[in-house]
Amino acid sequence: MDSMANQTSTNLTGKVALITGGSRGLGRAMALSLSAAGATIALAARDAEKLNSVKAEIEAAGGKAAAYVADVVDEASVEKLQKDITAELGAVQILINNAGMNIRKNLTEFTLDEWNRVLDTNLTSVFLLCRAFVPAMKGTGYGRILNMTSIMSHVSLPGRAAYSSSKAALLGLTRALALEVADQGITVNGISPGPFGTEMNTPLMQNPELNAQFVANIPLGRWGKVEEIGALACYLCSEDAGFITGTDILIDGGWTAK
Repeated sequence: MDSMANQTSTNLTGKVALITGGSRGLGRAMALSLSAAGATIALAARDAEKLNSVKAEIEAAGGKAAAYVADVVDEASVEKLQKDITAELGAVQILINNAGMNIRKNLTEFTLDEWNRVLDTNLTSVFLLCRAFVPAMKGTGYGRILNMTSIMSHVSLPGRAAYSSSKAALLGLTRALALEVADQGITVNGISPGPFGTEMNTPLMQNPELNAQFVANIPLGRWGKVEEIGALACYLCSEDAGFITGTDILIDGGWTAK
């Protein structure tokens, strides 16, 4: 690793960081940033090919990573993930709950199965992962949990009933867990991204008319860069952020300030 990284206050050398949904988008960006700061990265998602691609990207840059195919809404799969990572890399000290999904339709059009899929992926998975990985953080004096909430934890739009419900509930979970583990030196925070230039938004960004309309609603006048999420995640995982817990950081170009 770059020796300069080890001289900064965001030095994460020796830390094992698990990032769910780490095969693309913001998960990949956070994985690359934490690796550059010295952390060993455990990547978890359902797509083995994409996971291995990010793993190779980290290793090509001089970092250390391992990939795990897992279903974060399945209790047995999460328990196996915990055992496999601990056996291969050691105890996880940084947990980033990034896996998520969205179904966009009006509430009255949802089936119960669709509703449950969104809540299971965005909320119940975080419960399962925290329950599995927090015990090993206790007694060490350090632990970092980042839950990827959303601006939809604070505001909403039509067609986002399930998504907004899951993300608002995730913010509540974040606050409660932060209080439960505060005496252990473990911090729990949310990151609420606004509009970022991820693969999911590429079709919109490539449509000049729709892109112009969308960007006009962002006070800073641009999409967020995925690297900016990575930098924020590194800071929140650092020793410098040890007094920040039970809160949510909005990184949205001013979207929710309007």
